[in-house]
Amino acid sequence: MATAPPVAIVCVGMAGSGKTTFTQRINSYLHSKREPPYVINLDPAVRNVPFECNIDIRDSLNYKEVMREYNLGPNGGILTSLNIFATKIDQIINILEKRTAIKPESPKVKTKPIKNIIVDTPGQIEVFVWSASGSILLDSLASSFPTVIAYIIDTPRTSSTSTFMSNMLYACSILYKTKLPMILVFNKTDVQDADFAKEWMTDFEAFQTALKQEEDSGSFGGREGSGGGLGAGSGYMGSLLNSMSLMLEEFYRHLSVVGVSSMTGQGIDNFFKAVNEKAEEFERDYRPELEKRRTERQQEKQSRREKELGKLMKDMNVTDSSKPTVNTKGPTVSKRQHTDTLSDLEDDSNSEDEAQMVEPDVDDDDDDGLGDTSGKEDGLARRYQQALADESSSSKNGSDEHSFARYLRASQMG
Repeated sequence: MATAPPVAIVCVGMAGSGKTTFTQRINSYLHSKREPPYVINLDPAVRNVPFECNIDIRDSLNYKEVMREYNLGPNGGILTSLNIFATKIDQIINILEKRTAIKPESPKVKTKPIKNIIVDTPGQIEVFVWSASGSILLDSLASSFPTVIAYIIDTPRTSSTSTFMSNMLYACSILYKTKLPMILVFNKTDVQDADFAKEWMTDFEAFQTALKQEEDSGSFGGREGSGGGLGAGSGYMGSLLNSMSLMLEEFYRHLSVVGVSSMTGQGIDNFFKAVNEKAEEFERDYRPELEKRRTERQQEKQSRREKELGKLMKDMNVTDSSKPTVNTKGPTVSKRQHTDTLSDLEDDSNSEDEAQMVEPDVDDDDDDGLGDTSGKEDGLARRYQQALADESSSSKNGSDEHSFARYLRASQMG
């Protein structure tokens, strides 16, 4: 029976949502199941982390020193620290792949492979989600492991329709920016239950009723009992929330909603059930899309490389340089002998081998002293196609520069 691949859980949430406490809770839950996760902290400005981290950005970067060196504010210091940390993402992925790999060659070692990777992000959502470093970190994780976004929401603060809709817009933007499966985690259910939010997401009329009640009570600036129409901007706010609720109705269907309490641990079982469902959804729906985008990028890179090779051939004027120059006072001299090329910079030890690759000159010259170059042009075209084939095959083996040098030498000696 094949084991399920490890899942990366990326915890995202605004400051005050209880994101760090939630991370601590799911970490302790997995330890109680004797499945300790691999924990990564990406918040360089946090003072105390209430759980043990396997990788901590604070061990590599000093947040205050980054602010001082680059003359930045708090958010700029966090962003710059993440940008610097993202340059080592390949090393992090290698470590994660080693820790999650099963080692059949050492059956006596009873070390279990890691099944869950927990990533705690900064409380400033815009610093992580909408930054280049955040995209690099998420794309790198998703390329190796099923990755799920857990968006932590402060339930008591979301009891009003306006704050609820603001959180939904945040969730919508995060989903379409990351293009990864998402779970809405309504935290602090020990203070207020999240049933109202689930009802608003599934029943449009229930949200309209709550919106009408807030308008009548003057929550949007209108006089109580006036219907909200005479308030300063209340009519606009009610209309906007009504329109957004209609627009996001389809968006709600692609989300999993879980109510949890980081304080008591209530709902953590349901959260991990949702994680397993989203991991299967990632393999079924998101993985093919990621592979498709990766293939498109490779094809675009190959097309761009072929275009650059074509421009290089044109700039070097290979066809014209293959024609000999008539010199009545001495032997025929090719223009190529006066052109500085890469072969001029190489050692003389390769001259004999390269001389064997040079094609013989054409003997049947025309009356004007110029030979028929059609054969050489056909040979050049063949060498060009061969160079592209060599470059494509060698790129898989990591030797692009060698195939490119071979192509230049072959084209120079044609």
